Amino acid sequence: MNAKVRRIGRILDELYPEQPIPLDHRDAYTFLVAVMLSAQTTDKKVNEVTPSLFDKASNPAEMAALEIEEIRETIRQIGLAPTKAKNLSLMAHQLLEKHDGVVPQTFEELEELAGVGHKTASVVMVQMFGIPAFPVDTHIHRLAKRWGLSEGRNVNQVERDLKALFPEDEWSRRHLQIIFFGREYCPARSHDPLGCPICCFASPKND
Repeated sequence: MNAKVRRIGRILDELYPEQPIPLDHRDAYTFLVAVMLSAQTTDKKVNEVTPSLFDKASNPAEMAALEIEEIRETIRQIGLAPTKAKNLSLMAHQLLEKHDGVVPQTFEELEELAGVGHKTASVVMVQMFGIPAFPVDTHIHRLAKRWGLSEGRNVNQVERDLKALFPEDEWSRRHLQIIFFGREYCPARSHDPLGCPICCFASPKND
């Protein structure tokens, strides 16, 4: 397993030596908002709606001042817009009331915010604050199973397995690299395992 993990790491580093954050943002707060909006929606779609949203509300005070209906209308193009609008408003109020309008830097405090689960908190912690984390999305869950790195049935189990396999100082870049790889080489449908640069050797079927 260790040899396979190292080989996967080498390929990912060759393909994606740089890992730009795919969600447009201005600071930790706008990044948190973008990550919250990204659930069950593409990053591209989020990046299409956030400029107008951030022009209206680029900080918690401005977001809290907006009517929920105005937030919903601004983000209406993305999935679950009504729920996300309510959560953005409540989250902004929580930041103002409990954190002086500043995004907290602990998992516990982040996960207490409306609409912020463990994955969202992990993305913010690792990308904004440099705190080691290995957020698991649908791409990572799919590839971890395809590559025989985890049999976890949920993201928490997959996260635990990947953290055990990859060195902590690699978690940040591996998270983004695997997402990029999943989109470019390893899609959910119409996938050719033998033609995939990693599945061709990492799949348990090839062991």
